[in-house]
Amino acid sequence: MAVGESYTFFAMFDDFHAQDRWSKTDVHCIYKGLVVAIATRHADAVDINFLANGRPVTIALPHRGLEEYQKRTGKVITDSLAIQIAGHYLKTAIETGEHAGQEMYSLTVAETMQHLDAALEELLAPAKT
Repeated sequence: MAVGESYTFFAMFDDFHAQDRWSKTDVHCIYKGLVVAIATRHADAVDINFLANGRPVTIALPHRGLEEYQKRTGKVITDSLAIQIAGHYLKTAIETGEHAGQEMYSLTVAETMQHLDAALEELLAPAKT
């Protein structure tokens, strides 16, 4: 993709199901909102809010991660892409047993980049027939 070109994809991680590793129960996650955390928590992050089986969960993406991506690619992380990154993280945390019912997870820059790459790979993969 050329610099400045945007991604077009179907959202996968804004309304999804994941199986909890330990209890084997189905967890239905739904995106609820995005808040710039500077205003709410005086943090240098973007909070992506989900409901996981009705319980609130916030994934905080650091602004430095968003800046790092722009520096590397010349592209900005849009709100919809940020939601996909956070949703991918939450799904992975549930499926690997890292989600222990916490209400907030703060990602590092490295984790943000890792989940961005993984989400893009899944989102842009050709449909399997």
